[in-house]
Amino acid sequence: MKISITRENLLKVLQTVGGVVEKRQTMPILGNLLFQVSNQILIVTASDLEIETRAQTQLESSDTEQFSITLPALKLINIVRSLPDGLTINMDFGQDRCNLTAGRSKFKLSTLDAEGFPTLDLSQTDISFELPQKRLKQLMQHSSFAMASQDVRFYLNGMLFDISKNQFRVVATDGHRLSTCFTEVELENVTETQAILPRKGVLELAKLVQDSDDSLEFSLAKNYLMVRVDTTLFTCKLVDGRFPDYRRVIPENNDQLVQTDRELLKSLLQRASILSNDKYKGIRVTLGNNLLAVNATNSEKDESHEDMAIDYAGAEMEIGFNVGYILDVLNTMADDCVVLKFKDANSSCLISAESDGCACQHVIMPMRL
Repeated sequence: MKISITRENLLKVLQTVGGVVEKRQTMPILGNLLFQVSNQILIVTASDLEIETRAQTQLESSDTEQFSITLPALKLINIVRSLPDGLTINMDFGQDRCNLTAGRSKFKLSTLDAEGFPTLDLSQTDISFELPQKRLKQLMQHSSFAMASQDVRFYLNGMLFDISKNQFRVVATDGHRLSTCFTEVELENVTETQAILPRKGVLELAKLVQDSDDSLEFSLAKNYLMVRVDTTLFTCKLVDGRFPDYRRVIPENNDQLVQTDRELLKSLLQRASILSNDKYKGIRVTLGNNLLAVNATNSEKDESHEDMAIDYAGAEMEIGFNVGYILDVLNTMADDCVVLKFKDANSSCLISAESDGCACQHVIMPMRL
């Protein structure tokens, strides 16, 4: 069995699916990619038993209409990536081997039979609808930074998708901060549902979604999510857990408003973070009459102080925050002006933002210093 494919076409699909492959696997075949040839089309699949990504591309030629095999993922990706542009890659599959040639380069790779490659059951979906790619990309970009990474509360190590009849919302929290973004959508015959996508699934899906007006197909079943983006099919098992009620976390009575230039505040906080505690990144924010002051110290007794003029006529207060949490929010915003809403020194801060049909709310809990 022989196939030929341009280096650019092969590299594109390998980079699309390659992030799913783990360096350490419970099964040797999970370190391989599934190659399926069907009528001059190559379909490449990667799986870690929880996430499966399939991408397809056009072949230059093939001497057979149908066949399948698996190839070592990381080795193949590194080989193709290292080859110069413009080459045609020829692959000759024999007994447990693949002879790969491109220009004057020759490689021999071991193969495993495709029958042992696990695939997810995609036969049934409960909810299916279309959404502009850039809308989903915005929602995820403006909230994914708040996901937990290794929390014992496993349901926090991911993102909640909350779907109702006219709204699509994503929520992420690590217990110290919460970010939620939503967009209005018209969904007919859709029952309200929630699903938790694991952290790795969120990161892999974010790579696939482009800043484009083209639509993607979004589908949910009882235990997995499926997204079709152009010719790529992304499938991920959902987290079996109950996400906290995010509505109870969003403050409603924060009437002390701080309005200021986003870039100026961002620069001030970046400087303050230099001398903040390496582990907790704590800063002390003091609000007064049209003035915001920021103080930071660390275990080496280094100190920093800086203040800036703001639009604020509320009560004086002093409150501690993790400076990284505020910077994460400011980095995703595009508005020139930012409004921070406070209640008192013991309550969370609320930052709201809107852009291109996407509305976001960010809640940052105070910290003791």
